[in-house]
Amino acid sequence: MACGRMAAKRKRGALAAGNAKRARSAPSAGEAAPEGGPRDGSVPPQEYSIPPPVSQGKWKNKERVLIFSSRGINFRTRHLMQDLRTLMPHSKADTKMDRKDQLFVINEVCEMKNCNKCIFFEAKKKQDLYMWLSNTPQGPSAKFLVQNVHTLAELKMTGNCLRGSRPLLSFDPIFDREPHYALLKELFIQIFGTPQYHPKSQPFVDHVFTFTVTDERIWFRNYQIIEEDASLVEIGPRFVLNLIKIFQGSFGGPTLYENPHYQSPNMHRRLIRLSVAAKLREKQQVKEVQKIKKKGTKVLVAEDPTEVVFETPAEEKPVEIQLVKPESKPIVKDKKKLRKIQRKKQKKLFRTEGSA
Repeated sequence: MACGRMAAKRKRGALAAGNAKRARSAPSAGEAAPEGGPRDGSVPPQEYSIPPPVSQGKWKNKERVLIFSSRGINFRTRHLMQDLRTLMPHSKADTKMDRKDQLFVINEVCEMKNCNKCIFFEAKKKQDLYMWLSNTPQGPSAKFLVQNVHTLAELKMTGNCLRGSRPLLSFDPIFDREPHYALLKELFIQIFGTPQYHPKSQPFVDHVFTFTVTDERIWFRNYQIIEEDASLVEIGPRFVLNLIKIFQGSFGGPTLYENPHYQSPNMHRRLIRLSVAAKLREKQQVKEVQKIKKKGTKVLVAEDPTEVVFETPAEEKPVEIQLVKPESKPIVKDKKKLRKIQRKKQKKLFRTEGSA
């Protein structure tokens, strides 16, 4: 019986609460009825409409990119890596990898991070930077030499874009002609393209990634699309990719393509040193030739008989032999002393004349 009473009380309380909620949702008696509605005592319930979400689609393309590097990178590479992470909302980060580890370990790291794409920065000699783009774990993968790196903090550009917005990808027409460039185009699309309806992305398109092929290199640029006139303003970062090899597997395997125009940084520095050494060697040889010319015997020209034509013989002076020793003249260094001596002589003469 006690349980039945408690249940009845609960039901009465629930009904009272429901009536109170309905009373709150209904407009007050002092408010005027809306136009076109019934003006009698019956007031229709007020309806609240919830706006639909911005993106009503479903996230199907679940591409995740792991962006990290090896140890020994400089500050510019670290800033570039951070810029790529901010521009790609579908990216993930990880700690630096030791140099002793093999590159095949990256496939396991991507599997643990639940990533199927990878951008790995490899530093060598603290001055050369290499970039690996890979589709883990099956492949293919490509290795590039990164040159002319400029980050967002370094470039003072006027462009700007929304954080997490999806970019447009613009490719050079040569990407559709050559087979190795077509493979790289598909790899770039899957890595740099933000998946539609990604949770961290924004449903706006306000910037464009451009991949241009010039001088056998791929030039990466990031531009803002201005709404008014659809003009482009550079945002950054910017870098140049010099293709080395394309592998069939992820971070290794059979070589699909090797760039014949590629020159390693070590060879480039060696050629510069050889050119400088050749210039110094040439200077030394010029100096030695000049020394030999100076030390060489001079060629004597035979005497010209016509040189004596205009010569006039000089008059011969008689030789005088002096038998008497010439009188020595007094050496007077000071003129004042000479005058004093002359005065004394004159005084003596005057005295002798006066006494006589």
